[in-house]
Formats: sequence, structure tokens, C-alpha cells
Amino acid sequence: MVGLILYFVLGVALIGTLSSSVFLALALMGVIRFRRDASQQLHAIPGDAHLPPVSVLKPVHGLEAQLKENIESFFRQDYPNFEILFASDRADDPALEVVREIRARYPHIRCRVLVVNPPWPNPVVYAFHSMAEAATHEILVTADSDVEVSANYLREVVAPLLDPQVGMVTCVYRGKNVAGFFSGLTAIGMSVEMTAGVLVANLLEGMKFGLGPTTVVRKDSLARIGGYAALQDYMAYDFAIGNLIAKAGYRVVLSGHIIDHVVNQKSFRHMWQNQLRWAQTTRYSRPKGHFGTGLIFSMPYGVLGFIACAGLGHWGVGAILLSLAVLNRLVEAWLVGWMVVRDPHVRRAPWLYPLRDLLGFVVWFASYLNLRYVWRDGRFELKGDRIVLRQTSSDNM
Repeated sequence: MVGLILYFVLGVALIGTLSSSVFLALALMGVIRFRRDASQQLHAIPGDAHLPPVSVLKPVHGLEAQLKENIESFFRQDYPNFEILFASDRADDPALEVVREIRARYPHIRCRVLVVNPPWPNPVVYAFHSMAEAATHEILVTADSDVEVSANYLREVVAPLLDPQVGMVTCVYRGKNVAGFFSGLTAIGMSVEMTAGVLVANLLEGMKFGLGPTTVVRKDSLARIGGYAALQDYMAYDFAIGNLIAKAGYRVVLSGHIIDHVVNQKSFRHMWQNQLRWAQTTRYSRPKGHFGTGLIFSMPYGVLGFIACAGLGHWGVGAILLSLAVLNRLVEAWLVGWMVVRDPHVRRAPWLYPLRDLLGFVVWFASYLNLRYVWRDGRFELKGDRIVLRQTSSDNM
């Protein structure tokens, strides 16, 4: 009986080893396409006279890690005509003091600050809605407060929208660890695991979703989907906006520009909760794709193969399977984490990615356990990919 179980486990390990190898090959093709498209985009950027004015929309909430550097990077844009709008749901939010300090150093940049009272389940989406209503220009660049960008960011992300068939542009990103080991696991997952999945999706079916740190839309394509009001109760509003714009008949373009996503998860608990919430949201946003994700990991199948082979007395074969799994993840880390997003941690500590691969599989498995997470201050919770009012015992009386 034990022997049958070990052979079954070995079979699972072999299937997983094969599927993760196929994914690695697809990731390689995705990298080649991305680099080709990025080169074409760079050559298509017009001169200043032909670049349209844009409105940058940035919600802020509290003193996040590296907030000053993140915000100031948007004031340093090498772009001929843009404005920046900030929104907070509190007039006394300490982040607004940082905004005002930086704003005073760049008086030539048009900047406005809005204080909003979000009536929608997703307060970030309402902030975008309020800023879009106040925005002067037709092109809206949305960016989270925990991202840092280079000076050529606006030039590179706005240019594809000059094609009227393009309704949205979005960006991949590299994780920027500012808080230690656990934060580093999340950061390298962003740089490699997340990016590899995006590149393969873009290769196989094109972009039909957005990525939260940056989306760029025109007001006309946004209006076609019902504006930000259509997204008010989505947790994964970034996925939803790209999906709805693609369904409306527009192209969604993956920009060749890479941004830094600052990661500040100081404890295992903080990291785990964030990872699990993201995984559960993806599970409901893209159920088939998320289920298939279980076959793209490599390390869990290498470990299973080693255990099964050891139990059957084939230590050498087990060592080969485990070594192939490690090699698979190191190659993927180099291809995606360095050749695409240029994450310096991939060069300094490549061993982190095999460890992150194991963690990613555990998170993926846990996403099917239907663990409940309360959203914001306890008044809202997640149900599927939507944010809804939380029911209490008094609601049922």
C-alpha cells in the first residue's frame, strides 16, 4: 500500500515537473515578445509637440514606506504637459503633509489635492472617480502611492494611447524590498512569478486585464464601460477595468516600461495575509487561470519527487528531480527577473526565488480554503472578487 502511494506521488511529481517545464518555455517566448514590443514602443514615442497633456491620479492613505521618494518621482517627469491630482479620504491624513511639502518644491507642476468621503465599498476606486471628474485632460494615468517611477515614465506609458484602437495601457513591475526577509519573498514574487504569469497571458491571449500599480486610460474608453462607477465594488478593480475595456472592443497594451513597487511587509503574518488576499481575489477574477497556476510551480513537485524516490530507494533519481526543479526556478528568475524587470535582488540572491516558489504553492492551495478576510474597518468583507457590506447578527433579526 505504501509503495502504491509513493508511486502515485511520483506520478504527480513527474506531471508537475513537465508542466512547469512547459511554462518555463512559454515564459521564454513571452520574454522574447515583451522585449520586441518594448523596443517597438520606444521607437514609436513622438516628439514633445505630439505628446498629449495628461492628468496623473494618485490616491494616498497614511505614511507608507518611502512615500516621499515615491511621490517626488512623479513631479520629476520629463514630460511637456501634465498635472497631478491627489485624493485622500481624510483632511488630516499625514500623507497630505508630504504632498504639500513636495508640491512647494515644484511650483511649476500643476497639482491639486482632493479630500473625498468614499460612499463606495472600494475607497480607492471612488478616489479615482473623484479625481477623474476633476481632471483637466482626456488621458488619465492612475498610479498607486507605493510605486516609484523613473523620469521617462509618462513618455513611455502614454504614447501607445495615441492609437485610437488602444483603450488602456498597463505596466509590469519589480518588487522593491524595504523591510527585510519576508518582504523580500513578496518582492521577488512580484518581479518573477507575477511578471512571468503576465507575460505568458499576453503571449497566449493578449492583455485582457490591468495591473494595479499603473493603468492609463482615455476618458472615452473609460466612459464606454460606465466609468469608475462600474468598478465600485470590485476588490481587483485593476483586473476588472482592463477586462471591461477589452470586452468593449479596445486593445489593452502592456507597456515596456518597468516601475518599482515598494514592498514593506515586516512580518510573516503581514506577508501571508497580503499574499492570501491577492490569491483569493485572483481565484475569483480568473478562476480557470488561477486553477491552472497550480501546475506552473516547480519546487513543490521537485520536493515531492525527491520524497517519493527516496521512499522507493531511488535516491539518485530523486536528487535529479529536485535539482531540475531548482534549476527551472533559477532560469525563470534570470529570464524574467533580470532580462525583463532588471531586479538587482535576482542577481544578488537568486536562491530566494526557489523558496518563494514553495511559498507561492502553499498560498495557491490555501486560496481554496475559503478563509474570510474583513476589508478595511470591519464594515466590509470580501465575497468572491467583490467587496460587500458585512452582515452582523442584528441584520438577521
